[in-house]
Amino acid sequence: MNLLITSAGRRNQLLDCFRRSATQLGLPLRILTTDIRPGLSSASLAADASFAVPPSSSPGYIPALLEICAREKVSLLIPTIDHDLAPLSESKDKFAAIGTTVIISSYVAVHIARDKFATIRALGDVGIPVPKSMVLKDYLAEPSKLSGDLIAKPRAGSSSVGIIFPRAPGDLAGLPPDDYVVQEKWEGQEFTVNVFIDRAGKLISAIPHLRMQVRSGEVSQGLTVRNAALSWVAERLTLALPGLRGPACFQAIVRPDGSLCVFEVNARFGGGYPLADEAGARFVTWLLEEQAGLPSSATSAWEEGVLMLRHDAASFVRTLHS
Repeated sequence: MNLLITSAGRRNQLLDCFRRSATQLGLPLRILTTDIRPGLSSASLAADASFAVPPSSSPGYIPALLEICAREKVSLLIPTIDHDLAPLSESKDKFAAIGTTVIISSYVAVHIARDKFATIRALGDVGIPVPKSMVLKDYLAEPSKLSGDLIAKPRAGSSSVGIIFPRAPGDLAGLPPDDYVVQEKWEGQEFTVNVFIDRAGKLISAIPHLRMQVRSGEVSQGLTVRNAALSWVAERLTLALPGLRGPACFQAIVRPDGSLCVFEVNARFGGGYPLADEAGARFVTWLLEEQAGLPSSATSAWEEGVLMLRHDAASFVRTLHS
């Protein structure tokens, strides 16, 4: 089986998870990756082959991927960053026509998850607790509607880029008024919940982990923890985002009194997925089983109390040759 992981970046552990699962299943697996500059991607260096592609915002992006998938006979395509999701969701039938299954949610689900304000509205509509939120232009027109400590973030942002903690409305005056959302700032323990939804749209597994330490928006220390309220949110998630499929995750803050709010959904593998995998929620195994037509081993069982401590590693390349 040939697997293509797009925008591979530093996701070496995701490659390792796929390789381990394929070995356990007895499936021959060849992992391919794409990136804008694969020579500077550690995951691409660890792949069996890597390919340079244009940015996902380029009109040439999907044609480049289609050409790679057709030439390399790719069976399964896995996106890993938010920017890839919309164009791949729109084009999944083109990939299916050449024999490539794209693990992607519906365009509606992708669009909602990509827009933090749309996410808040969709979650709130099905009863999931969310922080009070306003689009920046509406907040600047009526700042009295949000009180206390606030946080402002790009509606389509990721990795904590562009986040601002304003002390007064004037601190936000120079930002794009339609492209930022302003929210009440919650204090408490922050969790990520990795979820897996099967082809039929059924939630199979939900694994919360406490984000003990975060670096550049990605968890560097995490601990799997059972939480009934977060499990209930996971059950409601498919109602809020119709057509959610495969791996996804959401982030929440839980206060000491047990109250919580959900503030973000990612319709893709989360950066902390390897922790869920180590705890027994083998999403990659289930995807390979689906694609290979094998009996599914998907289960809701997973291990609490698994601690992940990420550390730096390095890849080395000789760039000068005699």
